[in-house]
Amino acid sequence: MRLLAHRLLPMTQEGTIESTARRRLRSLRLAKGWSLDELARRSYIGASTISRIETGHRRVALDQLVSLARGLETTVDALLAEDDSEDVIIRPTRNVVRGATLWMLSRGDDASGRIVAKMRLPRLKRAPEPRVHPGRDWFYVLDGVAHLLLGDRHHIVTAGQAAEFDTMTPHWILGEGRPVDVLTIFDRHGERAHLHPT
Repeated sequence: MRLLAHRLLPMTQEGTIESTARRRLRSLRLAKGWSLDELARRSYIGASTISRIETGHRRVALDQLVSLARGLETTVDALLAEDDSEDVIIRPTRNVVRGATLWMLSRGDDASGRIVAKMRLPRLKRAPEPRVHPGRDWFYVLDGVAHLLLGDRHHIVTAGQAAEFDTMTPHWILGEGRPVDVLTIFDRHGERAHLHPT
């Protein structure tokens, strides 16, 4: 049975799904650094057949797609998922939470569970109460100097440097001398602890 030649799919949808599968097949193979011969060995499909599938000179059969997905260590769904090309731009809005200005750079429904944000942290005037929560935080200093307290140790992180730490250690981050801009990645625990007003 040939995949993507099903009577229920309009011809334009057929072509779109098949071209997506071909593009993802080739992209995944190249991302792994595999030659056609390596994927052939892993999927038990001839290298010349895989080449013709990738270039659109041969239609892909369902059984071939299953074997190729298994060989690439992925799923058929991942090979067939439609590109979300109409929704790639994120337009961050400015929010202020506990004196920090933030711009969310990831979507709320990110399957990875990671939250990416640009934050402008105010300058250090007086030491705030350190915070503790499960998980790990990571930040990269874009502009300025960050003053990071971890437990009883003070760290100075300058532009172009990054820090990662266990957030069960009491911590805070503020600007040294002036506000500091950082790019930060939180897990869900960090999002709740740092990005919500309460």
